[in-house]
Amino acid sequence: MVGRRIAITGATGFIGGALVRELAHAGHQIKVLVRPQSLAKTRNLPNDIDVIPGNLDNEASIQALLSDADSVIHCAGAVRGATEASFMRTNEKAVHDLVGAVVSEPKIDRFLLISSLAASQPDVSAYAASKKAGEDVLSGADLNCVSTIFRPPAVYGPGDTELLPLFKTMSRGFAPIWNSSEHRFSLIYISDLVSAVTAWVSSSRPPAGIFELCDGQPGGYSMDGVIKVAENVLRRRIRPITVPAVVLNILARSNVMLARLFHYEPMLTPWKLRELRYPRWVCDNSDIAEKLAWEPRVQLAEGLPLTLAER
Repeated sequence: MVGRRIAITGATGFIGGALVRELAHAGHQIKVLVRPQSLAKTRNLPNDIDVIPGNLDNEASIQALLSDADSVIHCAGAVRGATEASFMRTNEKAVHDLVGAVVSEPKIDRFLLISSLAASQPDVSAYAASKKAGEDVLSGADLNCVSTIFRPPAVYGPGDTELLPLFKTMSRGFAPIWNSSEHRFSLIYISDLVSAVTAWVSSSRPPAGIFELCDGQPGGYSMDGVIKVAENVLRRRIRPITVPAVVLNILARSNVMLARLFHYEPMLTPWKLRELRYPRWVCDNSDIAEKLAWEPRVQLAEGLPLTLAER
């Protein structure tokens, strides 16, 4: 296979970094756009990629990223924020600006947006609404290339910082519980998400549209199910500890107030609690398996110890 010339955003993040390393290893020519304040993080990326210092809100930066590219993978996005505007600026406007620049690049024949399963329920939170808005921008654009959207659920693996605290707590014998036993959610291990993107890159005719993807666990997981897997893997009893809703509510509201005072982007907010409490974040792999001939290989029983081994 002849290597492709791929422009990637979000390369210093958990998902973007894993994609860059795998695609570069596969022989593709990689160009990444990195904010000047994040350039130090590129030391974890392959030496033979082309790093463009710049920002997605700068037209010249985007043009430099896209020049000579034939593929675009947009991974950059905000998962933390205290206001709807901050989410929209990164998750919607950046897609708009990137898509607008792709229109004038005739060599580009495919565009992949790494979105989120949260976009399937945009009323749940500002984050979910912003991811859906970004999807709508791409879906509604008049591009001369194939546009594809991946909606992964929670992604975990070595280098992840979102689920690792939960897994580390379980390794100590405790599991915080914030929802009921009926709540279900899907997961995907980082290498499976990367392999799906690799299959998309390598496809002679990548599929257009929106695709969910997960580790293939039927009906997703419950927290009880995750605890049982962790007990088997870690060979210890794990005690579920129910966190009172009022405590989480107070922490979330306080976090927003402190974020506005000290100017940082918080993770735990009332919006995030609504996401965590939503009863069903479950994916279906049937469409992507049919269109892209992709299947996941890593379920939680294997992915959990691999994640903890990198801590």
